[in-house]
Amino acid sequence: MIRFLLNEKLVTIKDAPADLTVLNYLRERLKMTGTKEGCASGDCGACTVVLAELSGLEASGLHYRAINSCVTFLSALHGKQLITIEHLASGKNQLHPVQQAMIDHHGSQCGFCTPGFVMSTFALYHSADSVSRDDVVHSLSGNLCRCTGYRPIIDAALDSCNQEAKDQFITNEKHTVEQLSKLAGQTDAGTQGILMPTTSKEMAEALSQHPDSRLVAGSTDLALEVTQQLSSINTLISVAAMTEMKKVSVNEHELSIGAACPINDISAIFLQYFPSLSEIVERFASLPIRNQATLGGNIANASPIGDMPPVLIALQAKVILDKGDNQRTVPLSDFFTGYKQTVLEQGEWVHSIVIPLSSANTQIRAYKISKRNEDDISAVCAVFSLTTENNKVTAIHSGFGGVAATPTRCDQLRDLVGRNWADADTMALGQQALIDVFTPIDDVRASAEYRKNMLGNLWHRFWLETHTQESMIPVRVDSVLEGAAHA
Repeated sequence: MIRFLLNEKLVTIKDAPADLTVLNYLRERLKMTGTKEGCASGDCGACTVVLAELSGLEASGLHYRAINSCVTFLSALHGKQLITIEHLASGKNQLHPVQQAMIDHHGSQCGFCTPGFVMSTFALYHSADSVSRDDVVHSLSGNLCRCTGYRPIIDAALDSCNQEAKDQFITNEKHTVEQLSKLAGQTDAGTQGILMPTTSKEMAEALSQHPDSRLVAGSTDLALEVTQQLSSINTLISVAAMTEMKKVSVNEHELSIGAACPINDISAIFLQYFPSLSEIVERFASLPIRNQATLGGNIANASPIGDMPPVLIALQAKVILDKGDNQRTVPLSDFFTGYKQTVLEQGEWVHSIVIPLSSANTQIRAYKISKRNEDDISAVCAVFSLTTENNKVTAIHSGFGGVAATPTRCDQLRDLVGRNWADADTMALGQQALIDVFTPIDDVRASAEYRKNMLGNLWHRFWLETHTQESMIPVRVDSVLEGAAHA
């Protein structure tokens, strides 16, 4: 059974289609139509709802996160509190402070997108004592408005989120925590079509008994088969209850991240050790997607344009593959065997990702080129990791997306080891290697010629940013794009 709180009401679902989304559950089964159906792909934010869950061992209370209900399956609700736009007002005459601020600042016109904006702001309202404009823009990155304009919406969020947080959810928090704690102790999760194992042994048994099932983590990619391709999924095996796949640990040599960790949950510790990668992490889809999408899922779906695989390949990451009775370790660069194909065997899954920590004389940069700056798919993604000693190249690693059938690397760059990094010839040799080694395709995002030129330009940018301390001046992204367009 799937058990969760709908606001303060305990809900138990014994039978439901495995591929029923939270959005369709709300609108079709409960007739709660305040949550809107827009793009059905997690892009527009009209379907935004909020999940409150226990904060875990390191913090008390509840953690609120905005998610896209259109690409979230019911299994994600187990053990959590689901809050929708209908639940915010206190009684018939008392709007929530976020709702009232939207009215006061004239943040709504047609109103279709408004519930999503309100819910994203509500999550922010419960996440910080005070917020800046950047905080608001970041929190609303997954919400689109086509009529009001963003200034009054941002003003409403700043107004409400910089007041003292005081609503019925804070008043009822102790009771909610008690209820969710009881749910956490119940182990019979899942339904006939949704299996939720809690250990590697149970996972292996589930995969053995249901070889045609689909493994799901955040569902932000898998759900598109249902919402966009209108496919049906009969059996899902969810990793949501696999606590061992949500662990993060670090020692003096490496960072280990469980495959079921949402991107947003691991961003702080990841950027603590790799701060130069902040832009590509923040440009990974939108905040509601990062609240659901997992690092393991972004790897296992084997997309050639996923954001994190090129990063992890350049960082020489390894994946731990589990089969219940044994585990094996595979370099991520060897994990992908073809378009949407991997080395995963039947009954095997990605358990965790291990990333070596870089040395003090290693410089890392990641560049994502896309038509939109936010919430868009890469036309080209290039990541470089360079280690030098006395300005001599001692190691260089790379990762690329959008230029081959799989996320990949460029081994030819290793020929630069031993060369003077400040030498312009070193830059030119690497640039030519990148242009020669890849044979990208033409598609709607970019032409093959554009992609090849962009690889060369991004390498040049990397060299300009790193070859001397004096030249480490930010390079305008639009100048790089212009150079590629005219190359």
